Amino acid sequence: MPKMKTHSGAKKRFKVTANGKVKHKASGKNHINAKLSPERRNRLGGAQYVGPAFEQKMKRLLRVA
Repeated sequence: MPKMKTHSGAKKRFKVTANGKVKHKASGKNHINAKLSPERRNRLGGAQYVGPAFEQKMKRLLRVA
C-alpha cells in the first residue's frame, strides 16, 4: 500500500496549530484595498480559523490524525 499524500493545494494555504485548530489567511486583501477602511484591512491581516463544520475535511486533506 503506498503512502497517503498530503493535498498539495491545502498544505500551501492551511496550517494546523499545536492545539489542533486549522489556520488560514483571510481572503480579500490581495488587491483593490484602497476602498477598504483601515480597520477592515487590519482585521483581514489577523489569523483566521476554519469553522468546525469544515475542520475535519481540512485535517483529512492535510493528513492529520
